[in-house]
Amino acid sequence: MGSVRDRRSPKRPWGEGSWKPALFLEPPYRLSVARLFVDVTPLRESRNFRLLFTGHLASMLGNQLTVVAIAYQVYQLTHSSLWVGLVSLFQLPFLIWGSLWGGALGDRTDKRRILAIGGALLALLSCGLAVNSMLAHPSLVAIVLLSAAAAFGGGFVNPARNASIPRLVSPTKLVSAYSLNQVGIQVATVVGPAISGLLLAGFGVASCYWVDVASFVVFVVATLRMDPLPPSEGVTAISSWRATKEGLAYLRTHKVAQGVYVADLNAMIFGMPRALFPAMGLTVFHGGPQLVGLFFAAPGIGALLGAVTTGWVERVDRRGRAVIVAIVVWGVAITLFGLSPWVGLALVALAVAGWADVISAVLRNAILQSRIEDQYRGRLSAIQMAVVNGGPRLGDLESGAVAGITSTAVSVVSGGLACVVGSAFVAWHWRGFWNERASELGSSDASHS
Repeated sequence: MGSVRDRRSPKRPWGEGSWKPALFLEPPYRLSVARLFVDVTPLRESRNFRLLFTGHLASMLGNQLTVVAIAYQVYQLTHSSLWVGLVSLFQLPFLIWGSLWGGALGDRTDKRRILAIGGALLALLSCGLAVNSMLAHPSLVAIVLLSAAAAFGGGFVNPARNASIPRLVSPTKLVSAYSLNQVGIQVATVVGPAISGLLLAGFGVASCYWVDVASFVVFVVATLRMDPLPPSEGVTAISSWRATKEGLAYLRTHKVAQGVYVADLNAMIFGMPRALFPAMGLTVFHGGPQLVGLFFAAPGIGALLGAVTTGWVERVDRRGRAVIVAIVVWGVAITLFGLSPWVGLALVALAVAGWADVISAVLRNAILQSRIEDQYRGRLSAIQMAVVNGGPRLGDLESGAVAGITSTAVSVVSGGLACVVGSAFVAWHWRGFWNERASELGSSDASHS
């Protein structure tokens, strides 16, 4: 008769069964330092991807300057966070219109042409904002109209850019390409607002807009140097409206994609206090334009750190659950930002929120690109762009309205808590998204469950 120890169940290897040291990773669970960092192979191997990446990085840098400049200028003209939110909200229908039209058009025409035309339009609109800001009495109406037109242009360009990436890199490097895309976005998100604070303090609002004009010139030149990106063979030439309807009908049957979109909307509507950054910097913490710029930049600092260390994301298995956890971390960090009595703690909280957001973004892109059928890629990319860009604008309205009724700090805290509660609802209602696993992609129903 063996000892008590002999009669025990055999000791399971570390990481098997229910005792997984890395809850979301597929085996093996060990990660080398090299695998922790983002794979730059797409930049080395693809000239077209390098050009697109460079042009997008430049345009995003300029766009971040304009985002801060518009919020700062509107607040200076109106002294109202609600007005900042309303200006942002007014851009939303134009953004959605541009995204849906650009996505449908991108599935049946040369995507490079869309990128070049859209970039030129955005350069002209930024030029208009610069001229208006140099007037003795800048027009708020002009800011509203020009920013709405710019939202249309950005919506028109982004689906074509996003849907172009699978044409520029090999399928095995698709996640790496989107991770690099996030690195570029976050570099611009960090550098742009920080520079905008210096430009606002030293040279005025117009300087931010003029730098944006130059950034779009770089984007157009880089785009024109790319090879043509004609539509795939066999694509039927149908109207943009019919193509959009087909994409929406496809989305109604795709529960995983629905979960991706709703999870992001929850985080951005309730947990994105961007419209409150001027009030937080100028009135709550009694700082100046430099502090406002730091508040806009802090999430990007955390997101940049997350983006350059996304090598492990390629091996995440339970991707839906990982997205929900990342959004909960975002909501908790935003709540801490609203409760913080110190500038340093507030900046750290925003950085943590940015880290969680970029992890969520990379995983959401990975889920969509691996599950959406190729013929719908442009149109669902358009819907994704509408969600990604429209969500923060709804968040601007929500946070500005709540701040107008209560206070700036109450708006930030309540939004962060609502984000956490909303994440629990998404996990409960969209079970297919919550249970999404990369290892199940081979099953017959994996794409729609």
